[in-house]
Amino acid sequence: MKLVAIDFETADYGADSACALGIVSIENGKVKKAGYRLIRPPRSRFVFSSIHGISWNDVKNEPTFLDVWDHYRDLWKEADYFIAHNAWFDKKVLASCCAAANRKPPARPFICTVRVARSHWNFRPANLPSVCRKLGIKLNHHNAASDASACASIIIRAIKEGFSLPAGVVGAR
Repeated sequence: MKLVAIDFETADYGADSACALGIVSIENGKVKKAGYRLIRPPRSRFVFSSIHGISWNDVKNEPTFLDVWDHYRDLWKEADYFIAHNAWFDKKVLASCCAAANRKPPARPFICTVRVARSHWNFRPANLPSVCRKLGIKLNHHNAASDASACASIIIRAIKEGFSLPAGVVGAR
């Protein structure tokens, strides 16, 4: 089974404004490959720089979403599930960015690690920093590479402890 943990950071309130992608491919319970890339969003207005530290100057010469997504195709193309913390958000960003690029998003179900943390460990709160603290996972929150890596670590640990898929599924497209 192939799982792919993803995390997007966005520039503004538009779901199509991805400005960073972290992606981790998991096969046979182990991290196989990982990637991180800044993305030039469709607008130069940045609202969330204070959260993730990314500004227009950081991304103005970076590739667009579609170029970045296609670059990491080998990591996600045969995924059985996408994994994300607050998966509804990353699912919405992926769908919106794909739509803006005239591309169909991959029809893969999403597993939400918030739901995993709540159902498997009964963690409350289940935000990413809290879950990582409780599990001893290193995290640089709102860095897409670190967030995706943390999600990968969460799902790997949960599966090793008996969590079975597809619990926590958000749904396809």
